[in-house]
Amino acid sequence: MGGRVWVPVASGPLARYAAGYGSWLAARGYSRWTISHRLRQLDLLSRWLEREGLLPDELTSERVEGFLQARRAASCSTWLSVRSMALPLSYLRELGVVPAATRAVDDDPFERLLESYRRYLFDERGLTGHTVFGRYEPTARLFLAGRLAPDGPGLERLSAADVSLFLAAECPKRSISAARDVVSGLRSLLRYLHVAGQIPVALQWAVPGVADLRDRSLPRGLEPAVVKKLLASCDRRRLVGRRDYAILLVLSRLGLRAGEVAAIELDDIDWRSGELLVRGKGGMFDQLPLATDVGEAIVSYLRRRPRVQSRALFLRVLAPIGPLTGDAIGGLVKAACRRAGLPLVRSHALRHTVATEMLKQGASLPEIGQVLRHREQKTTARYAKVDRKALRPLARPWPEGGAA
Repeated sequence: MGGRVWVPVASGPLARYAAGYGSWLAARGYSRWTISHRLRQLDLLSRWLEREGLLPDELTSERVEGFLQARRAASCSTWLSVRSMALPLSYLRELGVVPAATRAVDDDPFERLLESYRRYLFDERGLTGHTVFGRYEPTARLFLAGRLAPDGPGLERLSAADVSLFLAAECPKRSISAARDVVSGLRSLLRYLHVAGQIPVALQWAVPGVADLRDRSLPRGLEPAVVKKLLASCDRRRLVGRRDYAILLVLSRLGLRAGEVAAIELDDIDWRSGELLVRGKGGMFDQLPLATDVGEAIVSYLRRRPRVQSRALFLRVLAPIGPLTGDAIGGLVKAACRRAGLPLVRSHALRHTVATEMLKQGASLPEIGQVLRHREQKTTARYAKVDRKALRPLARPWPEGGAA
């Protein structure tokens, strides 16, 4: 028998927002107990504002720290850090009730330059937040941290040799794809630094390319028995198991990339025609037929999918409930490998599996390229090496060695 949850009645200048805050939390999958707990936090913040004679629009970051200091001084045991205030402040900032968080960049040349670079990437290059924060900014931070440190050499004397030394130190630590991200991000940063007048010479030419070793090895698909073990590792009696099973089927049957799976929305599935809209790389859209077993797995998941405002198909199961990311999809595949007692593989291995299985069934390379939505034929041509049976007649006989 479920217990009753006490819901506090807020007072003070934030009292009028309490009901909406409770609904906002419920829409993100928080439990009734957590909602009650967080409404109590809002009430305490509101009462503190009332005692201090402050209005909501005066709740700056400095005032939030004052509230936290008051709780520490009173020997309270909860809500003592800025991080603990993230939920109520996020809600109030969405409403425009309290000022937006400010970044302390005015007195920090390093952060000021990064902020200017971010604006350039957004406004001039038209990049998305995922690309800026996930690929370009980490490289810029890594490169600039040593140059703009208090005892650093600065940017005035930056040379091609400095660029080479940075790449020689960083690229060997990374995979080929990660090294490409560093190289691409550094070229972009150097181009910006020259345009902005931070360096006198355009040094992007000093950034070499990363050797493409993809064609020197066979694409590594998984055997059907391995895929079967991954699918069997999902406990479909639970919501998370149904979700993971559906995702693994989408990866292994349709050959989608992890980011493409994360981008699927509820409206992207046309149940009447049995088709799935795929939001691919470079803003491209493609239609793929939805296999029957994949559709059934998705329906099984949808029967228990949380009812939230997000239109993303696959959601986190813990609050705050929201869309999964491409990285989360990759982590999900690795978790399935651990459950099944298999070596860890990346989600892209399941994409290779689709191609190699199609090749075994007699599909042509153009057909494989169409399913995988390759823009260039040379990308699909890699899979020609997988067909060992067709390649065997082309191999020349091994010459017999002469007598010593």
